[in-house]
Amino acid sequence: MSEPLQLHLIYLVAYGFLGFVFAAAPLTIAHLLMSRGSRQTMNRAGQFIECGAEPIGDAWIRYSAVYYLYALVFVAYAVAVIYLIPVAVVYDRVFPWRDLVALVVFLGILSLVVVYAWTKGVFEWIRRPPPARVIPRAAQTLTPTHK
Repeated sequence: MSEPLQLHLIYLVAYGFLGFVFAAAPLTIAHLLMSRGSRQTMNRAGQFIECGAEPIGDAWIRYSAVYYLYALVFVAYAVAVIYLIPVAVVYDRVFPWRDLVALVVFLGILSLVVVYAWTKGVFEWIRRPPPARVIPRAAQTLTPTHK
């Protein structure tokens, strides 16, 4: 085997090893730092536990559409930052005025997203009480009683 080929093979093995280390390191660190024996699991085999906290209330709750609109505004700005990085890198190299106009139009459209969200009240976090649960009378009579 020639020397350049051996060198490329060493680089390939080192790259694969480092990839494995970067993938396994967070899992190993989390395993070493996790708490052991702090959770009372006796007689709770069927209970669902989320993040070590005992569940409170019903899992079937409704989220307001405001949460989703807020997430969409976040995604819009995250995508905007991704598209602004290449423009900032090549700005003022070929067509500075065209780049500036394109940047102003892009940021103007993006600011319309914020104006729309603001007028719809997306940024106002008003907590509404959950609606009262009504159990139908037929469901009350069909529940078995244990003696």
